[in-house]
Amino acid sequence: MIIAVDMFEHKLATAKRLGATHTVDASSADPVEAIQKMTDGGVDYAFEAIGLKKVAEQCFEALAPGGTATVIGMIPVGQKVEIDGPKLLTERKITGSLMGSNRFRIDMPRYIDFYLQGRLNLDDMISRRGRLEDVNEAFRAMKAGEVSRTVLMFE
Repeated sequence: MIIAVDMFEHKLATAKRLGATHTVDASSADPVEAIQKMTDGGVDYAFEAIGLKKVAEQCFEALAPGGTATVIGMIPVGQKVEIDGPKLLTERKITGSLMGSNRFRIDMPRYIDFYLQGRLNLDDMISRRGRLEDVNEAFRAMKAGEVSRTVLMFE
């Protein structure tokens, strides 16, 4: 199971197109309860990718015993992620990731090759393209949930 969670239907549809097998609309259901129910007790891996304290905490709560939550998004400086201490006794783990934990010199050429071979679908992740002077609009659209990603072109 690959479960995508979001509050925007168009983003859930994109996630399905890119490989998610199940979705949870967090605008109408508690994502932790929904995940616990559909997995009969939690997931082995959960990823927070938007930089929200609450979502990082929900990722941890959605884990099955022995599971790992990885925080990818940049949670604002000074905010603390709170977890229920006794759940650590079930060997649940929370970890962070910087730039996808990639080995840039090794991984980036491979990703480029995968893209050029048609094995890595990046194009469907791009909702809009713009110019550098459109950066403020790009951030506004991202924060409003209107786009998956905007790519700014240097032309």
